[in-house]
Amino acid sequence: MSSSTVRLTVAQALVRFLSVQYTERDGARHRLIAGTWGIFGHGNVAGVGQALLEAGEEAMPFHQGRNEQSMVHAAVGHARQLNRLSAQAVTTSIGPGATNLVTGAALATINRLPVLLLPGDYFASHAPDPLLQQLEHPTEADVSVNDTLRPVSRYFDRITRPEALIPSALHAMRVLADPAETGAVTLALPQDVQAEAYDWPEEFFAERVWPVRRPAPDPAELTAAVEAIRSARRPLLVAGGGVHHSEAEDALRAFVEATGIPVASTQAGKGSLRFDHPADLGAIGHTGTAVSDDLARTADLVIGVGTRYTDFTTASGTLFQHPDVRFLNVNITGFDAHKLSARTLVCDARSGLTALTEALSGHRVDAAYEAEYRAGRERWDAVVEAAYRADDTAVPTQTQVLGALDAVVGDDDVVINAAGSLPGDLHKLWRARSPRQYHLEYGYSCMGYEIPAAIGVQQAAPGTPVWALVGDGTYLMMPTEIVTAVQEGLPVNVVLIQNHGYASIGGLSAETGGERFGTAYRYRAADGSFTGAPLPVDLAANAASLGMEVLRAKTVGELREALAAARASDRPTCVYVETDTARSTAPGAEAWWDVPVAEVAGREAAVEARERYDRQVTARRQHL
Repeated sequence: MSSSTVRLTVAQALVRFLSVQYTERDGARHRLIAGTWGIFGHGNVAGVGQALLEAGEEAMPFHQGRNEQSMVHAAVGHARQLNRLSAQAVTTSIGPGATNLVTGAALATINRLPVLLLPGDYFASHAPDPLLQQLEHPTEADVSVNDTLRPVSRYFDRITRPEALIPSALHAMRVLADPAETGAVTLALPQDVQAEAYDWPEEFFAERVWPVRRPAPDPAELTAAVEAIRSARRPLLVAGGGVHHSEAEDALRAFVEATGIPVASTQAGKGSLRFDHPADLGAIGHTGTAVSDDLARTADLVIGVGTRYTDFTTASGTLFQHPDVRFLNVNITGFDAHKLSARTLVCDARSGLTALTEALSGHRVDAAYEAEYRAGRERWDAVVEAAYRADDTAVPTQTQVLGALDAVVGDDDVVINAAGSLPGDLHKLWRARSPRQYHLEYGYSCMGYEIPAAIGVQQAAPGTPVWALVGDGTYLMMPTEIVTAVQEGLPVNVVLIQNHGYASIGGLSAETGGERFGTAYRYRAADGSFTGAPLPVDLAANAASLGMEVLRAKTVGELREALAAARASDRPTCVYVETDTARSTAPGAEAWWDVPVAEVAGREAAVEARERYDRQVTARRQHL
């Protein structure tokens, strides 16, 4: 081992170290940290900022953000597009710059997606104390605002001495690259330590490759899983995001074509099978299709592959109603595999599906069962067609906007959404043509995710048409990264739907006795409620002022033309459309979602909602 050293600051050493980290899976190598997003303040400008400048773009590409939360969203979109094999770092100052990371970090960790966070911190020496933006805790002097990142990080450390960076940086890379552990990783960097020099061993900067393994199933677990599948009469496979992360789509298709077992998909798993595959039933759960949810209620074996089983997937524990239903979960984490008291295959999704296909050779579900779910597919196809159908001269409904987009996109376009009423419509209706086309962040359902995530996806997949679908509520939360798209010359497309309020929560409020209180974007009426005329806010003009080309569409025909023009454009483009909120062409919910209703109320709407709630909640089961 060489004993030579190189003298660098802590920040310079960190940037140099990050520039030579790689992942490798199936013989393909990727940069683990493909670039760094940053907004500079006094907590990182002279440390990490100077180090990035000194390293140069080739060693560490730099991306200038406008909002710290948005920068994390962009990094998460990038990581998801690249199947978690590559990530990005985000550097901020101390104070609000650091705390603005928390929402993005929670989103990353909940969705099992890697991002490296590098917030500035107080002086480790406590020489200036208190300093600007320092949180002063009366009994814990080592606490800073960065400690808010602890519960939402998969790994956290505060680097209070230069030599502490070496083990911490290695641990950070291990967690980011491990599909069973990954999420947000935080290295809090005291600003005096960032600038401190140290004699670093040159071995620290040697190129490192972090293997992304494909663990195979345990033989005993595999035998039990095969027995469970062979004995099931009505098995149903639930595909989650782990199918995509593992690049297991071909293995899944081989499994279902060999066995005839149908596939329903979570928000993260949609696109695991192409929409027109005979075994693809579409969405499952509260926002599921009729065919998926009907089969789920009668399934005697549910095979979960790479899913977390959120309440939307299980319809808050009311969906799987067969008296003898059992679960078999294929997941790379034991934490998720053991949910619902399941038999487990703790392994990589591709490895597990391949092993099951081989071990089930010759086994196939009954022909009558296949005929049943294929007939259900045809009935739902007619529902989709009806929701998309529209006259060219009509003001479009929201689902007709999706129909117009469906007619324009190509197989490899990426459609991004996260919150509001769009996720439900998309989950039920969107015809996913490829594994990465359907990009819904629904683990955290974070308003404001879509536009920055579109930038991250565009960086990861240059030349791919990328669509961020946003309502007016989401747009007003976080439009600022439009400036970044313009600055970087990234031709993302924003479809901006104006419906004058929180459509999704407005509907939920009405259903749960809230009478749409506080959900409309309107003037106050004489009685003090927000039921006056719509606010005269011109969101299209706002997008144009941030540098986008804006195409306004009033009718379905104009919308189709605008979407086609946006797809052909080589610059960031916004298609603005105001939808017809007086009518709906969206299919209703096929399963329940538990949002508790006031047990005691004086208003009739809430009393009636509680009566409905009490009827629904009786269907909940504990799967033991």
